Amino acid sequence: MVGSLLLVICVLVGVAFLTLLERKVLGYIQIRKGPNKVGFVGIPQPFSDAIKLFTKEQTYPVLSNYLPYYFSPVFTLFLALLVWMIMPYMTGMFMFEVGLLFFLSCTSLGVYTVMIAGWSSNSNYALLGGLRGVAQTISYEVSLALILLSFVFLINGYCLKEFLDFQEYIWFMFLTFPLMLSWFASCLAETNRTPFDFAEGESELVSGFNVEYSSGGFALIFLGEYASILFMSMLFSVLFLGCDIYSGLFFMKLALVSFAFVWVRGTLPRFRYDKLMYLAWKSFLPLSLNYLVLFLGFKVFLMFLLVSMFFSKVNSSIKLLSYVFKT
Repeated sequence: MVGSLLLVICVLVGVAFLTLLERKVLGYIQIRKGPNKVGFVGIPQPFSDAIKLFTKEQTYPVLSNYLPYYFSPVFTLFLALLVWMIMPYMTGMFMFEVGLLFFLSCTSLGVYTVMIAGWSSNSNYALLGGLRGVAQTISYEVSLALILLSFVFLINGYCLKEFLDFQEYIWFMFLTFPLMLSWFASCLAETNRTPFDFAEGESELVSGFNVEYSSGGFALIFLGEYASILFMSMLFSVLFLGCDIYSGLFFMKLALVSFAFVWVRGTLPRFRYDKLMYLAWKSFLPLSLNYLVLFLGFKVFLMFLLVSMFFSKVNSSIKLLSYVFKT
């Protein structure tokens, strides 16, 4: 219980400083200063923003569905925190053997929170944003699942600890560079980040699925989004940049991948929706399927090689024994 509470606190503090990093980086990209007035060079800014948001008046749209409207932000944050259980801890308290399956289950459930938030608001803009978010998330989950399945065939396990052991001498980044780029783009789409932020789409849908949310509900939705960004950065580091998860180098990699999320937001424009779907089904799906077949064929080839070596040794032993008995 204490360990899980400590985990939640660490993730929430990390989310707070990720928002500060994003505002600072976007400020420098746009040739201006970021937040620097609150406290020492603006470091307490995320905490003052949280206090401001949670003390604002909570509005309630009259025509909305009360329970789904209020509980979908809570469920969003709950899923974003729950998925951190698959991180391989030193104590072994949370680590279990089917971590990647648990990750895919939690990300699949995340589709429902966006859909229910958009539907329960009883707003056309929110509903359109929710439908866009559902179609986008389901499309890119396919490529994510196939990429993970490729690594599962290669490593022969679902636990993240095995990924760290497997990459002790060489990182997967060097072996599967196209797959790494595909994974990063799919992570951007899964977390509804620019250039795939169609669930929000401010220039088209006001604010998308969260247009009717304010105060605490709005804060919970974006806490869940930024917790997912941190988790995807951690998972990216484990899958492709493997190292000791308790070293400072690992957290430097995690910060670098999080910076890449922010950097992409500051530099790339939003895609067209048809190009988003084209990218998922015509580019990433064939790429991930080809790598899946490649890894599967590699494992079958190794098994065939081992079996043939075994039978050749057995055959040699039989010949030797027959020669001994003849003499």
